[in-house]
Amino acid sequence: MHITLHKSKIAKQSSIEITGSKSESNRLLLLKALYPELTLKNVSNSDDSNLMTTALSASSNLIDISHAGTAMRFLTAYFSTQEGRTITLTGSQRMKERPVQVLVEALRELGANIEYLENEGCPPLKIYGKKLNKCRVSLKANVSSQYISALLLVASKLENGLELTLEGEITSVPYINMTLSLLDEIGVEASFIGNVITVKPNTAKLKPKTLVVESDWSSASYYFSILAISPLGSEITLSSYKENSLQGDSVLVDIYKHFGIATVFKDNKMTLIKESSPLKPLAVDLKDAPDIAQTIAVTCFALGIACDLTGLHTLKIKETDRLVALKNEIEKLGGKVAITDKSLHLSASNQINDMVSIGTYHDHRMAMAFAPLALKTNLIIEDAGVVSKSYPSFWEDLKRMGFEIT
Repeated sequence: MHITLHKSKIAKQSSIEITGSKSESNRLLLLKALYPELTLKNVSNSDDSNLMTTALSASSNLIDISHAGTAMRFLTAYFSTQEGRTITLTGSQRMKERPVQVLVEALRELGANIEYLENEGCPPLKIYGKKLNKCRVSLKANVSSQYISALLLVASKLENGLELTLEGEITSVPYINMTLSLLDEIGVEASFIGNVITVKPNTAKLKPKTLVVESDWSSASYYFSILAISPLGSEITLSSYKENSLQGDSVLVDIYKHFGIATVFKDNKMTLIKESSPLKPLAVDLKDAPDIAQTIAVTCFALGIACDLTGLHTLKIKETDRLVALKNEIEKLGGKVAITDKSLHLSASNQINDMVSIGTYHDHRMAMAFAPLALKTNLIIEDAGVVSKSYPSFWEDLKRMGFEIT
């Protein structure tokens, strides 16, 4: 399904409710599978979280998680620990190209029995669930934090817990801290000292507990972008958000000050206000929040300002190679982009071509990151339904704010 976004003006004030964080939801869904005494509220309605829920309750031995990378990693660890179950874990064609070797090797070191069914190092996997009694493993610290979180989430159910040593400079620290905070919240003991993370084993039942998932900050990023491109005095209120969030993408509050956006927190809501229109170039290291790179690049392009975004080495192994995809689509619109394997450099320019058709590459963030450009020009978004991966009601929410979409 392609949609056309017509050049639009948004309401001066609007409010949007955003579903629970995909990253928090997926971690808590796995913990609930290990500890059924937990109750979850405001769980994400994203495809990824729905796939995770279905996979965890499936009785079938063949589980297909489509494009859901987080689910692939978390479930690989989970099924490795499920004694007596043999599972084949597969996904889309793109998923079969996405590496999972780092995690598989770490799990094998802990005693797991996992086979590759097609290409070495990639899904599909055959997992023979068993009791894992080894407890020490090392990983390079700059790998995807999802590998690290996958191990930490199952660690309390390993016979002797886990001692995980991270070698080198650690990236995506907020996502590791999110996992550890959630373990702490449910009553699992863990520590992160220097480069060593330790999780204590836990065989006891937990105290029954209800956890409310905070709304998704990556989804909020598109509204920061919309507001940055909007007239002075525009406001958007988003719920439900905490000022001291566990989510790495909450750095949006600081980054978007650069574009004149003030953020006010009150009663679990945050209100974004366009206070000024500074147009200075932006340089920012996104190693702790790579998922907002596309949003920021498009904001800068819309405002005609240059940006240098670094720390993006994980973007090449996402739903698509996001650096190449950004370069392709921004250049179609008339921008000038240079990329390396871990950075993106956008030149300042005031040209935005009209009625360009934006390719989305099976990547939900490509569709949503480019949508705010409709405040400046008409554009077409190809395969617009891809947003269901993380934010199914995105286009309806934009319409409610005043975007014209056919």
